[in-house]
Amino acid sequence: MSGLIIDRARCVGCGRCISACPAGALVLEEGTALVDRGLCTLCARCVDSCPVGAIAVERGSAGAADGWRGVWVFAQQEGGRPLPVALELLSRGRQLADALGEPLCAVAAGGGEGLTRPLLEQGADLVYLCPALSGDHRAEPAWPELLARLTAEHRPAVLLFGATPFGRSLAPRLAARLGTGLTADCTELDIDPDSRCLLQTRPAFGGNLMATIVCPDHRPQMATVRPGVLPVSPPCPRPGARVVRVEPPALPAPLTRVLGEWTADPSAAGLAGAEVIVTVGRGIGVRKNLALARRLAGLLGARLGCSRPLVEAGWLPYDHQVGQTGVSVAPKLLLAFGVSGAVQHLAGIAGAEHIIAVNTDPEAPIFSVAHEAVVGDCVEILREMIGILEEKTK
Repeated sequence: MSGLIIDRARCVGCGRCISACPAGALVLEEGTALVDRGLCTLCARCVDSCPVGAIAVERGSAGAADGWRGVWVFAQQEGGRPLPVALELLSRGRQLADALGEPLCAVAAGGGEGLTRPLLEQGADLVYLCPALSGDHRAEPAWPELLARLTAEHRPAVLLFGATPFGRSLAPRLAARLGTGLTADCTELDIDPDSRCLLQTRPAFGGNLMATIVCPDHRPQMATVRPGVLPVSPPCPRPGARVVRVEPPALPAPLTRVLGEWTADPSAAGLAGAEVIVTVGRGIGVRKNLALARRLAGLLGARLGCSRPLVEAGWLPYDHQVGQTGVSVAPKLLLAFGVSGAVQHLAGIAGAEHIIAVNTDPEAPIFSVAHEAVVGDCVEILREMIGILEEKTK
C-alpha cells in the first residue's frame, strides 16, 4: 500500500501532526489521527513531528509497476494537423517502445485523416482518436477525464506530453489524478536496460547541470518535453497500425470562460520549427540595430530570435526568446550576432545543425558550440552580409 500510514495503536492523539500538516489532510477522530488521502501531499512533515513514531510514508514498491505496458504520446493538434512536437515525441517514443519491446500509441482528438495519418506514419501502432472532442484549450476540462479513463483501462507504462502551454497545464493535472510523478521540460528520454525505467533528463540548477530522473515505483511514468529538442525520424509506418475511436467523457461544468485569444507576433511564428534562424543579443548595441537583423532574416527567409536580455529590456516580445526559458530550436542553420551564450541559451540551441557566431569577445561561451566563430563587430558584419545578399538579389 502506498501513501501515509498511521499506526492507530501507537498514536496518542497529541495533535502535533495536525498542526504540522500544511495541506490540512489530518484530523483527530476519537483521539486518533486520521488522514484524508485526497488532500495528503506526502510531504512527511507529520512524520517528523510525531513524538511516538506512529506515522510513516509508504512510497510503494517495484511491484506497483507490474502490468503496465506501452509508450503513449499525447498528440496535440492545431487546425486538424499534429503539432511538430507531437511528431518529435512519436519519433523518440518509437525508439523507447522498441527498446522495451512494447507498443507505441498516440492519443488525439478533434481531427480526421489529416491528423491520424501523420501519427501512423511516424510509427504509432495504435491511435486513440476522440473525434467529438476538440484538441485545444476549449475542451481542457474533459482531457484529464478522458486520459484518466484510458490510462485505467490500458495501463501504459510511459505517457509523454509536449511542453506547450496546453501540455504544461494538462500533464500535472493528470499526474495528480493518477497519483504518479511528472518530470517537466525534459530535453532527452531513454530507457534503462536493467530496470526498464524511463530516464528523463532535464536542465537543473539554472541550466548548470543536467539531471536524469526516474520514477521506479509508480506508473505511468510521465514527462513533458520541450518542443524542438528531439529530432523527427523518417516516416516508419507499422504493419497493422490502426485507429480506434473513443467516446468523450461527460463534460464537467467549465471552471473558466475564454474572453479572448492572444495572437503571437507574426515575425516569431514558427520559431521552434524554423530551418534558418537569426538571433541577436546585447552585442548589437542599441535597439535601432534590430532593423539590420530583421533585414538579414528577411533576405535569408529566416526567423528572428534573441537572447533573454533583449526581452527583459523590452526590445522584443517573449515569443522571440531562444533558450531554456524561451523557445528551444533545432534549425539547420543558426546565425548568432552579439549573443554571449549563457548556459540557458546554449541549452536552447543544442539541436542546431550548424551555428555561425559573431562576437567581439574571443572568449564568448557561444564560441564553444559554434561551427564557425567570427571575432568582430556584429553590426558591421550584419551590414556587410546584407549588402552582399541585396547585391545578389538585384
